[in-house]
Amino acid sequence: MSFPKSFLDELKARIRVSEVVGRKVKLIRRGREFVGLSPFTNEKSPSFTVNDDKQFWHCFSSGEHGDVIKFLEKTENLSFLEAVERLAGEAGLEMPQRDPRNIEREKEAASLVDVMEMAAEFFRQKLQSGAGAEARAYLERRGLKHETVEAFGLGYAPGSDRGDRVQLLKHLKAKGVAVEQMAEAGLIISGTDIPEPYDRFRNRLMFPIADARGRTIAFGGRALDAEQKAKYLNSPETPLFHKGRGLYNLHRARKPAYDAGTVVAVEGYMDVIGMAQGGIANAVAPLGTALTEDQIGLLWRMAPEPILCFDGDKAGLRAAFRAVERVLPLLKPGHSLRFALLPEGKDPDDLVREEGGEAMRAVLDAARPLAEMVWEKEVSAGTWDTPERRAALEARIEEVIGQIADAKVRAHYAQDLRGRIQRLFGPKQGRASYRQEQRGGFQKRVWTGGRGGFQRDPRPTPVTPELRRSALVRDDGARGRNMEELMLLIMLNHPELLEDYCEEFSRVEIRPAALDRLRNEIIDIAALHAPLDRDALRNHLVSRDLADIAQRLEGGAASRSDRFARPDASREEAETGFLHIVERHRRTITLEAELKAAERALAEDMNEVNWARLRAIHAQLERPETDGLEKDAPGRASGS
Repeated sequence: MSFPKSFLDELKARIRVSEVVGRKVKLIRRGREFVGLSPFTNEKSPSFTVNDDKQFWHCFSSGEHGDVIKFLEKTENLSFLEAVERLAGEAGLEMPQRDPRNIEREKEAASLVDVMEMAAEFFRQKLQSGAGAEARAYLERRGLKHETVEAFGLGYAPGSDRGDRVQLLKHLKAKGVAVEQMAEAGLIISGTDIPEPYDRFRNRLMFPIADARGRTIAFGGRALDAEQKAKYLNSPETPLFHKGRGLYNLHRARKPAYDAGTVVAVEGYMDVIGMAQGGIANAVAPLGTALTEDQIGLLWRMAPEPILCFDGDKAGLRAAFRAVERVLPLLKPGHSLRFALLPEGKDPDDLVREEGGEAMRAVLDAARPLAEMVWEKEVSAGTWDTPERRAALEARIEEVIGQIADAKVRAHYAQDLRGRIQRLFGPKQGRASYRQEQRGGFQKRVWTGGRGGFQRDPRPTPVTPELRRSALVRDDGARGRNMEELMLLIMLNHPELLEDYCEEFSRVEIRPAALDRLRNEIIDIAALHAPLDRDALRNHLVSRDLADIAQRLEGGAASRSDRFARPDASREEAETGFLHIVERHRRTITLEAELKAAERALAEDMNEVNWARLRAIHAQLERPETDGLEKDAPGRASGS
């Protein structure tokens, strides 16, 4: 039986040659390859090599060589069909039906690849044209270099709902591509209920999606118009593309992942690209879906313990917990996941752009093992302060253990998680025990006795207004918001500053979504219509339905508090105020991060050192936001 080439490629992509060979041959890693004694000859020095990156093995003593299918044929006396069936079962792939039309389908798929390559080239050309100016401005704001844009083949899909919607369609038609092929490739919208077919992607930054061989099989498009309903739009399922079975950047990341011994899965295309520009080339991303079983299999094909990287906010933690649930039934000896959680409010692209690749590597180096994430997921789901609640947690832990299919892995998780339960609630007599107490607004584990005798808990710290206020700094957020409003108000009233400070303005962290959108639109307008004055900027904001946000800023507290943000301030006053607020805002964000760490330290150990550190951070945060302007610019203080 002949198999479609695409099926065999997919099969080999899911199976590591070294894993199959390692069942017969004791392999030792040597550089990028594995070596071992030949299974075909009686040798004393190893001459048998395996290269996972090339999906190939070679025996120098016998001259035999081949792929993973050939190895099973040679060592287990299997037919080609039997070897394929065996590997397909391991990889979780369905065997293709015995259909003589498979060969014809392969030819059709090959022609669709040609169509996709034509579309990719069209998008690349449009990015460099006049029509691609807005897309290029966006990439510049995101800090991407020209070489990076070229390496990832980024492009621009022209057109809009209100304008020309068939530019790609016309281009492909002129090259002899049938409308039916364009529809099958997912490049156009068509159907019996649609009078005239039109381009699927319009006014979007385009990310080509490749298969394991580097062939373009789909696209992801990032909206450049804030009014677009979908920020990101991916190709639909096609004969070439199944979004739950692939990974963005797979073909580029395979060798760097092999060299590094691990692969990093991030959430978005820009995260992958930003990390690559920062020197971290072993990153991939799912294709618009939560991580699937097939994608976990692909990651394991690249490394036994991939790192999943998530944003450090609540949404990121929820996504991490979903990945925990998905992987538990799939665990097998030697294969797991690790979890890297970013600083809150940052994604990998932000972190690399603002602090460099080393900051991102530090986050990856601190990745947490799966067992720790399983525990955190369950313990953070409730309060376990009564016998009934503790029993519920124990029952839940047993359910989690039962989800692990592999008996050996399940046994080790049972030992680990039951040990954590025992340590949390207090072991049986003769060992150390603890109780949970509320101290100064924090939960603290107090050692009450056991092996080694009784130890008195450190002197409790009284609950003070300052301690209560520590939570308010983060929860209220008024301080940070006021500075963000001031920055925007300065740019609204003095858009001429964008000529010198557009990059600085684009990189500052603005947390409220509405203010962030306003900032991005101001930058976009400046990129397209510079030089700008105050009235011209207002008119453009009206056309983009953002005038209300701007008016609220002008009528808010920020407009009344600081002279340098007002329309009648001089350019020098506005410039001095802007630079000071940017620096102050960055400092506040850093201090808030330090405050979280100080609160955690105090919750664990309420000693004088930790308490002093917390108060010192509060003192710095309590300084007026415009403190220092009098020193930097005499006569330009806020107020009257």
